[in-house]
Amino acid sequence: MEQPVQSAGDKARIDMDRFWATIERSAEIGPGRPGGLSRLAASDADREVRDQFVAWCREAGLAVRVDGMGNIFARRAGTDNSLPPVVMGSHLDTQFNGGRFDGILGVLGGLEVCRALDTLGHRTRRPLEVVNWTNEEGARFSPPMVGSGAFTGAYALDWAQGRRDGDGKSIGEELARIGYLGEMEDKPHAFDAYFELHIEQGPILDREGMQVGVVTGGFPSTGMLIEFKGETAHTGPWPMERRKNALIAGARFLVAVDDLGWTHAGTGGKATAARLVAWPNKPGILSDWSQAVGDVRHPDPTTSAVMAEAMRRAAFEAAAKADCGVEILDVWTWGGRIFAPELIEQVRAIATARDYRHMDILSQAGHDAYFIARHAPTTMIFTPCKGGITHNNGELCTRDDLEPGLDVLLRAVLARADRPG
Repeated sequence: MEQPVQSAGDKARIDMDRFWATIERSAEIGPGRPGGLSRLAASDADREVRDQFVAWCREAGLAVRVDGMGNIFARRAGTDNSLPPVVMGSHLDTQFNGGRFDGILGVLGGLEVCRALDTLGHRTRRPLEVVNWTNEEGARFSPPMVGSGAFTGAYALDWAQGRRDGDGKSIGEELARIGYLGEMEDKPHAFDAYFELHIEQGPILDREGMQVGVVTGGFPSTGMLIEFKGETAHTGPWPMERRKNALIAGARFLVAVDDLGWTHAGTGGKATAARLVAWPNKPGILSDWSQAVGDVRHPDPTTSAVMAEAMRRAAFEAAAKADCGVEILDVWTWGGRIFAPELIEQVRAIATARDYRHMDILSQAGHDAYFIARHAPTTMIFTPCKGGITHNNGELCTRDDLEPGLDVLLRAVLARADRPG
């Protein structure tokens, strides 16, 4: 009997030895605490990993370009290059105390998909692209996901390039310094679809023994940057009733944000007191300025909106109690049921066909995919990470943790890129 001809999808394989060596090389760049990374956006370490990524892409025959926010696009030609590309990606920057997989998995996983197709000798109908988005973490420049936000037009380019770090350096200046400030397109080029492979950044998949998370959306979330203005004075003789301590205003606001999280924790809510800076912030003198960052998130959109309004009110209540001025400098939102149903179903069907233990799951963190979902059909694929530990040098994944997600990514991208029509 004649044997059926195998399709490219049947024969395609991830080379885990090659992929793991790529991950290990990335983990040598920008070391932080033992086992982890501290590779901040537009830093020297970021330049080094970008250079390495570009070298890998060119070795794989990918055409590389950089846009006006330093986003790197590496394109693998298709048999019909008039069609929009199927895009994979995430980010290579990390937190101050970051791990080896957060974001990095999505970028290097996309590269491995292109390498696997080269090994197979298969050219997809649609082009493929792998993208490294700039400053996803927001660790050095606020807000997070600013590179993908500027790409989609959610942020004006001048505003995005002008975001400054704690030393007053702008992201545009720093990207130019490290050689990764290109030209922004007049309008973002079309994507056929966008897939982002990511570690879960939570304990659910690991706890439940699942190999693949089918991401159906994200927790509706709101973050705020609040500025308080007070007045300096001597900490000894100055009467309590005349004090305008901006440090206290910021601290009260953040305690209120944390309390919001505990109020809603029983139904899955989270609230984070993320950052407080003040000036002069020295003994002997009251601080006349502070900035605080907080965020709230909840799986239910209505409850999340209620939490966001409570956070906004808390800023004004904290300012009034400390007799300080207050201004909301920035508000950012992300999450919701934003991913494309047809891509979600495709990921779910592949995981089922490959007999991987999988479950539907909501992302509890922010991702570049949230902005790209405004631009093109988008979805995410989650892999487990040990104990859900992330944004920590103890972040840990094994080859066995990652291989099923990589396999699903390869097959989903291949099916999408080769479909007729």
